[in-house]
Amino acid sequence: MEAIKITAPLDEATVKRLRAGDQVLISGVIYSARDAAHKRLVEALNRGEKPPLDLKSQVIYYMGPSPAKPGQAIGSAGPTTSGRMDTYAPRLMQEGMKGMIGKGDRAQAVKDAMQKYGAVYFAAIGGAGALISQSIKKSEVVAYDDLGAESIRRLEVEDFPATVINDIYGSDLYQEGRAKYRSKL
Repeated sequence: MEAIKITAPLDEATVKRLRAGDQVLISGVIYSARDAAHKRLVEALNRGEKPPLDLKSQVIYYMGPSPAKPGQAIGSAGPTTSGRMDTYAPRLMQEGMKGMIGKGDRAQAVKDAMQKYGAVYFAAIGGAGALISQSIKKSEVVAYDDLGAESIRRLEVEDFPATVINDIYGSDLYQEGRAKYRSKL
C-alpha cells in the first residue's frame, strides 16, 4: 500500500478521505504537546481565555523530545501513550483540532468526539523516535516553556510517517486487527 501524502494543518476534505488503516506521510506544521500542556490548554479554555495557539485544523503530536544534538532540529522524538491525553482531547477537538498523533488505544469518549467534531487519530511507530526525528525539520517552543520537554512546540515536518487508527466514520484499526487475530485462533 502506497502512503498518502497529506499536509498539516488538516482541511476538512483531507479528514473525510482518510480511513483507518491508511498509511500517511504528513508534511507541514504540527504541534507537540503532552499531558501537562494539555491540562493547561483545557484549563485556559474553560476559563474563557484564548489558548497560546489557534487549534483550528491543527494536528497535535503526543511527544516530549530529547535534547537536539548539534546540527539537528530536535532530538529523539517518539510518540507517547495517547491515553494520557484522553481527558483533554474532546475539548480540544471542540475547539477545532483535527488530528492527533501518538501510540496506543483511545477511550470511547475520544472516538465519539472524533466522529462528532471530524478529527482523526494517527499512530506513530513507538521505539522509532530517532528515525521519526529525521522528518522534523524545525522545532521551536511556542508555549509553556517552563514545562521543558512537555512544552508546546511548533514542528515543521516533511513526510512524517503515521498510520490512521481512528477515522471520522467510527473505524478502529486496533479493534479490526484484534478481531482478525481472534478469528484465526
